[in-house]
Amino acid sequence: MQDFQFPLDFTFNIGTLSNDFTAVDARQKTVAYVKQKMFKFKEDVSVFENENKTKVLYKIKADKWIDFSTCYAFTNPEGKEIGKVGRKGWVSLWKAHYEIFDQHQQLKFTIREENAWVKVLDGLVGQIPILNLFTGYFLNPAYIVINGKDETIVRLSKEPSLVGRKFKVSEIKKLDGLDDDIIILGLMMMILLERRKG
Repeated sequence: MQDFQFPLDFTFNIGTLSNDFTAVDARQKTVAYVKQKMFKFKEDVSVFENENKTKVLYKIKADKWIDFSTCYAFTNPEGKEIGKVGRKGWVSLWKAHYEIFDQHQQLKFTIREENAWVKVLDGLVGQIPILNLFTGYFLNPAYIVINGKDETIVRLSKEPSLVGRKFKVSEIKKLDGLDDDIIILGLMMMILLERRKG
């Protein structure tokens, strides 16, 4: 991915049928435009350089049909796999839990939901008429990326908004530049999946 400066803002486009968003860095520079293909049995996501969609930076594809243990492989324009992210089975039903692997299939990072109770409260309050319209302002989940030393290195949080369209990615611990892309790609795929779940 291009050089970027944290924090990153993921802003979903609510005026389109596809599940897509733009990633912009602290300098207001577009880092990527992410678009998920609609009506596919297996997830198929393209990460473009910008909204013009002229240059594909990465592709993200599921290895199987819908499943609790599906992995999503990241490939570069030449088709070489650079890593993958996978949902951690039944654990993800209660609290979002994903694992990011490098190109050698080695586990590098874990994405965890910071507080599972936010999702539970959102589900409960979301059933109450009128009140459910405002849950996006005060029930905002956050996800942390943890390295092999159990250190939090990146945090993704939903920003208060009526339709849940904005997310912020903040650097907690300085990244070394080697794994930046697989971390950001993992978060991009994770937020597409989690946002769809509600």
